[in-house]
Amino acid sequence: MADAHTVDLARLVAMLAQEVIAQTTSSGLRDGPTRCGCHAVLEDCCPSRVRPVVDAGARRLGLTATGGAPKDVAALIDHTLLTPDATRAQIEQLCQEAAEFHFATVCVNPTWVTVCAAALRGTSVPVCSVVGFPLGATTPDVKQYETRRALFDGAREIDMVINLGALKSGDLRLVERDIEAVVSVCRETGALSKVILETALLSDEQKTTACVLAKAAGADYVKTSTGFGPGGATAADVALMRRVVGADMGVKASGGVRDPADLQAMVAAGATRIGASAGVKIVKSSAGSGR
Repeated sequence: MADAHTVDLARLVAMLAQEVIAQTTSSGLRDGPTRCGCHAVLEDCCPSRVRPVVDAGARRLGLTATGGAPKDVAALIDHTLLTPDATRAQIEQLCQEAAEFHFATVCVNPTWVTVCAAALRGTSVPVCSVVGFPLGATTPDVKQYETRRALFDGAREIDMVINLGALKSGDLRLVERDIEAVVSVCRETGALSKVILETALLSDEQKTTACVLAKAAGADYVKTSTGFGPGGATAADVALMRRVVGADMGVKASGGVRDPADLQAMVAAGATRIGASAGVKIVKSSAGSGR
């Protein structure tokens, strides 16, 4: 029999999900999206229309939407290399590029954290590591240990994958504990925590539920995708996530962001961080186009 905490949590999430999905449907994000004349992205994503919910990232939004400098673009990007066959030389190159272009972080698998921390010592670029990646199917205690080890090795940000099977089974208490196991350790050490939803595998209601649980656990960001799922970030998903978490959490768009137009669309939708393996290309293209 479900305990009172689980029942109350399920009822709260269901209420919030219904409200957000109703707003999303009425705004045209699900069916027949309209385009805004000012930037040709989803109309409801225009910064001027969603300023109340993206105010926490308004400074960054303004820099990009109005044509900020390439350095400003780079500061949005987690420079990412998460392929299983990445070599030490490629990881070292990633760090050199991050230091040169002043990316927000380098995002790597746990085995490379010590290498990156040493390579980036003395720079302003921290190391981000992934936990429970890419499937999210390990247990909360394992994710907690993985987090502690990554932070011990020098990571300052953690991107964890939620237990998708538990979420889709309706086991919200397990999902809550899963997220809290990672967030609690990050909070102890002052590290940032990001919760990866893998939105391509979820319904709008499930995305909403995951965002509510991440916020309740005290995570700093929600993140769209691992980049290894069936699909990456979409402006509609970013806008939905922003609606749910409000202004006091970050939203990271990851997966399929390959050029300045992609980045601008995600930021306009409410993203305050971008995960991309094409970071150098995006920054150089932004400089070439005057963005």
